[in-house]
Amino acid sequence: MKKIALNKIAEALTALRQGGLIIFPSDTVYGLLADATNERAVAKLIAFKNRHAGKPISVFTTAQTAEDLVEINNKQKKTLDALFPGPFTVILKSKHKVSKLLESEKGTLGVRIPDYIPINFLAEKFEKPITATSANISGRASHHSIESLMKQLPEKKKQLIDLIVDAGKLPRNKPSTIVDLTTSTIKIIRQGDVKFSDTETFISKSPEETKKIAQRLLKKQINQHPLIFILQGELGVGKTIFVKGIGEALGVKNIISPTFVVYYEYDIRQNKIKKLIHVDLYNLIDEEEFKHLGLEKYLTTGNILCFEWGEKAAPLIDVLRKKGKVIFVKMDYLGEKKRTIKVHQLLS
Repeated sequence: MKKIALNKIAEALTALRQGGLIIFPSDTVYGLLADATNERAVAKLIAFKNRHAGKPISVFTTAQTAEDLVEINNKQKKTLDALFPGPFTVILKSKHKVSKLLESEKGTLGVRIPDYIPINFLAEKFEKPITATSANISGRASHHSIESLMKQLPEKKKQLIDLIVDAGKLPRNKPSTIVDLTTSTIKIIRQGDVKFSDTETFISKSPEETKKIAQRLLKKQINQHPLIFILQGELGVGKTIFVKGIGEALGVKNIISPTFVVYYEYDIRQNKIKKLIHVDLYNLIDEEEFKHLGLEKYLTTGNILCFEWGEKAAPLIDVLRKKGKVIFVKMDYLGEKKRTIKVHQLLS
């Protein structure tokens, strides 16, 4: 996937302010963006989609402005903190700050904060909610490339588009998982790539605490083989420290980040654990590179795999899910030393 130039984001902002319709990449598929508060822009989007009246459309927003759009209680806020940013759309009771064409007949609205910097930056600068629907005609498949999208569009639909931002071929992720939080029990309306149960949030105030959290999680899941940790977070947030905690619990003291060799394997042979495989995806750019890594051979009983820069692991997720127990670990800065560590378990 190509990087998006700042001038393209500036063009997108201008088009949004003028009521335009934009094709834009996301963390899942190519999306169709419009000003969610502009009735004419939303009507144009619905005409493009051939959307039936009363069928809701979600919006991209920011953590700062989500509470202006929907009603969020303390329990719901904890769930949102665990899911966002990520490939989730959360349905909540609307405060009716967007076009009614986007809301459900029950007065609810879907909100999204993706794990994708260009859209988050766009939403922040635009300072209004932006529609978050896939760039396809209703009832047809969503698209991971502009080429496939344009091949399926009739000329009348193409004429409705004001701007196309092409980021190349996106990873083949499914559209977001839709989670309804308006009832007493959480309901999954649509299942995307990631299905979570059992969300936990930890606060680490030091590298040693990060190691202890990693060891606690390992102890809890030690009998699940192969056990796979997908580590996400910015540079320096503590992903390697987390893996060192896993290693130390298994008797490995010399964990080194495998940035330039992609992965190291360590022989363990204790407590039914055979190997620890430490993977660093930082330098992987193309989806084709995953085919040559040979990691599938490690997806066997007795092995533990830790993936740094797990944001890039999308091409492997289906295989990992079928073969083992997958745990997502999202790490974020809270300060110079403090970190939040959010843990989600991926069901098969």
